[in-house]
Amino acid sequence: MVTYRILCVDDDPYVLAAYRMMHGLQRPSGERFHIETTENGERGLEAVAGRDPYAVIVSDMQMPGMDGIQFLRRVREITPVSVRMMLTGYTTIEVAIDAVNEGHIFRFLTKPCSPASFLQAVSAGVRQYRLLVAEKEILEQTLAGSIKVLTDVLALVNPTAFGRAVRIRQLVQRLGAALCVEDAWQLEVAAMLSQTGCMTLPEHILEKVYLGRDLPPDEAARYESHPKFGHDLIAAIPRLEEVAEIVAYQEKCFDGTGQPANDKRGTDIPFGARILKVALDFDGLESRGLLQMRAIACMRQRLGRYDLTIVDALQGIIESNTHRETKVLFVENLVEMFEALQESETCDEGEGIRKRQKPRHMILAEDMLSHTGVLLLSKGQEITRPLLQRLWELTRRKTIREPIQVWIPGSEAHAQDDARLARRKG
Repeated sequence: MVTYRILCVDDDPYVLAAYRMMHGLQRPSGERFHIETTENGERGLEAVAGRDPYAVIVSDMQMPGMDGIQFLRRVREITPVSVRMMLTGYTTIEVAIDAVNEGHIFRFLTKPCSPASFLQAVSAGVRQYRLLVAEKEILEQTLAGSIKVLTDVLALVNPTAFGRAVRIRQLVQRLGAALCVEDAWQLEVAAMLSQTGCMTLPEHILEKVYLGRDLPPDEAARYESHPKFGHDLIAAIPRLEEVAEIVAYQEKCFDGTGQPANDKRGTDIPFGARILKVALDFDGLESRGLLQMRAIACMRQRLGRYDLTIVDALQGIIESNTHRETKVLFVENLVEMFEALQESETCDEGEGIRKRQKPRHMILAEDMLSHTGVLLLSKGQEITRPLLQRLWELTRRKTIREPIQVWIPGSEAHAQDDARLARRKG
């Protein structure tokens, strides 16, 4: 037996009492409804924001303060998967149009509404809710699977490009947090897929690019085409249209120069693409041997190329990284340190003990090579539990060169991260 949560909002106490009488009733289909009530839109929004999604939300039209259309419009912004219905004593064509356009309601109910009619409507709403949830799950699974396929293929076909994508993702993740980017997942996916278009390029071209060497015209043309190729691959995946646009504009400069060659410039360029441009160029300069702060200074000399608010944020991140520790470890010791860093730290704050839930993590400080010189993992990749399992297996086969050099954020950098997070919350 499945129980579905229903929220009913009405300023009439008698209507709310009637709703509560239907609480827990079981339908012939086996559904059971857990009905909750509240007397106005403000309380309804509190209930919606503080819980898992309701299957169905029923609202009266005429309520003091926030009316039903305003309430259901806000509900749709908070929980679009919940099915919205309206109960009203009168319905004009204007009310119906507003409710459909703004609240995207599923069904109108008119007062007085019999218990049988109400339960029948709610049952239909629950069926719609199940369809929406199933569609959402299928879409998310398809999305996650598509991204994994693309990144797995990139890792196999071009490890150099994959290693760069991993480094970029970690950098834009921190830039996104520092800049309070909305829909940060799109930025991170764009970073991870930014090199997808490089799958058709031989590694020797990418190595020249990363080392800052000049390319002959034919190779330069092939490399310049990779953002468009990546865009075309990604744009075919549902829900990744904005990610594809970020990838397409990753080489576009803030002053409008660069690819693609059109009139977009400045804030017309997607914000995610501006972030990606800064991260990519910084990674390129660092790959050529420049110290991090020297790379920042070099970027500031390239007038018109970057959104300077992003460069400022990058400098703040780099300054905090100066407190990281460098460790040289064998894989066996790496496993022990990884487990130790995942444990919650504690610190005494006087009146009690606060647990630090955010673990410190390790980053590869150099490329990891096999005994034959084959690149296995790129500098900048985060050490994760699945990666450690792979390293352990390679160690048993005596495949990798040890020891391994890693970076660990120092306690001071960790404290600065907490301070920045607190300032953003404030």
